[in-house]
Amino acid sequence: MRKIRKAAGFSLYILVILLAALIIKVLCFQRTVVSGASMETTLHDGDSLLVDKISYRFKDPERFDIVVFPAPENNGEFFVKRLIGLPGETVEIREGVLMINSHVLPYKYNRDTIMDAGYASTEVILNDHEYFVLGDNVNDSVDSRSVLVGNIDRSNIIGKVFFRLSPIDSFGVVK
Repeated sequence: MRKIRKAAGFSLYILVILLAALIIKVLCFQRTVVSGASMETTLHDGDSLLVDKISYRFKDPERFDIVVFPAPENNGEFFVKRLIGLPGETVEIREGVLMINSHVLPYKYNRDTIMDAGYASTEVILNDHEYFVLGDNVNDSVDSRSVLVGNIDRSNIIGKVFFRLSPIDSFGVVK
């Protein structure tokens, strides 16, 4: 009888740990992997990232945060991009230069002239819950400039990238 009680106690202990891990994964954090070169030189193809799913429940995303949202094909994949335009702002790319509310946005993450303005070749006015995202490698990125992606609704932003798990030589906080 004593062995049965010990086994039941151990099983309950394992069940509680598994349940806690599941709750943490679903509500707090998510692991995602970068696919492609759109975020170079900040992030690289194959980088394993940890996404904070809690912060945006208490505060709004901020300009230059790296965010994760479902790919437009909704095939279980996720896009990783940098948040550029905020709700209520006007985004435009004029002659390869990124403009927010008709002012040049100092975008230190990309030093290249933007070759394809796409959807942002004319003013893009963001609604109250919409964001505009770009890949850091702007000339090799499918992002808000594409009609396939467009503006990102706040409800679709899963969270903020905050930590790189691998490769091990890049392990640490992502800025």
